[in-house]
Amino acid sequence: MKILNRREPLILFGGDLLAFFLALWLALAIRFGSMPSGELLSWHWAPFSFLFIIWTFVFFVAGLYEKHTLVFKGKLPSLILNTQIINSLLAVVFFYVMPSFGITPKTVLAVHLVISFLLLVIWRTLIVPRLGFRHRENAILIGAGAEMQELREEVNGNERYNLKFVSSVDLNQLDGIAFQEEVVEKIYSEGVTSVVIDLKHEKAAAILPALYNLIFSNVRFLDMYKVYEEVFDRIPLSLVGYNWFLENISFSPHTMYDTLKRMMDVAIAGVLGLLSLVAYPFVILAIKIEDNGPVFLMQERIGEGNRIIKLWKFRSMRGSDAGKWVTEGDNRITRVGRFLRKSRIDELPQLWNIVRGDLSLIGPRPDIEAMGKKLAQELPYYTVRNLIKPGLSGWAQIKQDIAPQSLEETRERLAYDLYYLKNRSFVLDLTIALKTMKTLLSRTGR
Repeated sequence: MKILNRREPLILFGGDLLAFFLALWLALAIRFGSMPSGELLSWHWAPFSFLFIIWTFVFFVAGLYEKHTLVFKGKLPSLILNTQIINSLLAVVFFYVMPSFGITPKTVLAVHLVISFLLLVIWRTLIVPRLGFRHRENAILIGAGAEMQELREEVNGNERYNLKFVSSVDLNQLDGIAFQEEVVEKIYSEGVTSVVIDLKHEKAAAILPALYNLIFSNVRFLDMYKVYEEVFDRIPLSLVGYNWFLENISFSPHTMYDTLKRMMDVAIAGVLGLLSLVAYPFVILAIKIEDNGPVFLMQERIGEGNRIIKLWKFRSMRGSDAGKWVTEGDNRITRVGRFLRKSRIDELPQLWNIVRGDLSLIGPRPDIEAMGKKLAQELPYYTVRNLIKPGLSGWAQIKQDIAPQSLEETRERLAYDLYYLKNRSFVLDLTIALKTMKTLLSRTGR
């Protein structure tokens, strides 16, 4: 059983398209002061249909079809407005470069922006929650530790999940619980249909006989760690041990995937590398004007198979980070460097590392050698992320708001890297690439 409704993104997509078309009809009616004729609609139908498909793609990049979108309900209207402004600018460019359609709908686009924003907000915030496909089943959570607490808070605080935990049992305190009376009876009385349980916990075996009869009452059992992975898109580190790697990580040859990924790396990085040369004189001039120091910085980082690779960057600091975490207010970062790091222009020279084969476009970010060795001593299984080629961007980079600045944040990064190791595919790589574009355009993340 999946705890997310897989139809919801399709329903949102269909509703968004309907809102776009309805907004177009209303915009034409307002612009021309009457119901749009068939001829008027036919002039606008073809170009706007193409634009609406592009617009929904921009919605995807903006995160409007992700499972966590409605957690931030307060931000949803501003996110829709900002995305629609971008879409309107794309439409202006489209009609400018495609004059063959014979229309220049400047006023229609302006009116459409206002109407589509209102319709989308009504659709997303008022209609979608009342469609009835978000029926939430009562569930009980049985587990222990911080990951259980995280899971309970996330699922109960987000209406997009099909479950709601009406109760939870901490296996570490099981000795003080009359399980049959306090838990099993509550399952029956509360109409619980799902039990999410940590079957790998050492105390779980003691309660299995009491749970066994529930399968005859159509109660479903879900692995807590699988639910955690589905919800957070990362691997719960308390689960990770030698057996986990043997069960989930396979490095048998994926000839087609590896070959096509390498071809894409060379093609995309080569083109972007050539285009980026236009920016080099301006970056070099800015660095030299500020402190007249060296323009480029060479860093030794840990690559695939723990091999040391040399990566080049535009210098953004007054000195080396010496294997220490770089914080947002770090006074070693120059004024020019702050902009370069925010926009990730400092990493443009690494496009040539991709062409050489040291990096891939997508993969775990490589650590500076000193930092990587330090983290390997402090975090179990940390070096497993070096089993594949590191990347210019990765799953952790689009999931974490900022680069890790502490050991705990690095643990979280490892959890995301392990998720990528387990699930890497063309679809996941494409998702990361699109989300990276959003990150660059919004100038957030590292």
